[in-house]
Formats: sequence, structure tokens, C-alpha cells
Amino acid sequence: MTNRIKEFRVKLGLTQEELAKKVNVRRETIVFLEKNKYNPSLRLAFDLAQILNVSVEELFSFEDEK
Repeated sequence: MTNRIKEFRVKLGLTQEELAKKVNVRRETIVFLEKNKYNPSLRLAFDLAQILNVSVEELFSFEDEK
């Protein structure tokens, strides 16, 4: 799974710390998410999409990695 969290976060002018506070996680979680080193819970995925004003489908790509 890949994501576009950083792209949308930067467009909104949010720092990793600001985004983390808005979704109630640590900044390190945002770092790991942006590096595709961590898959979020469904709740976190929805919260991130809501804060970033995009759909979950726009934010995350679930294509098979072959």
C-alpha cells in the first residue's frame, strides 16, 4: 500500500506535528506513514482523509505490488 499523505499535507501547509495532533497520533507515526513503513488502522485512514479533505481512495493506493 502506498499513500499521498505528504503531498496533501504540504498542500494544506500542515507540518507533520500539526497533522499528528489533529488525528491524535505521534509525529513519528506520520513520518512512518509518509515513508510507507506503516499501514494505518481503518479509523486513522478515515481521520487522515477527513483532515486532508480527500477520500480514502485518493489518499491510499491498494494496488497489488508484484
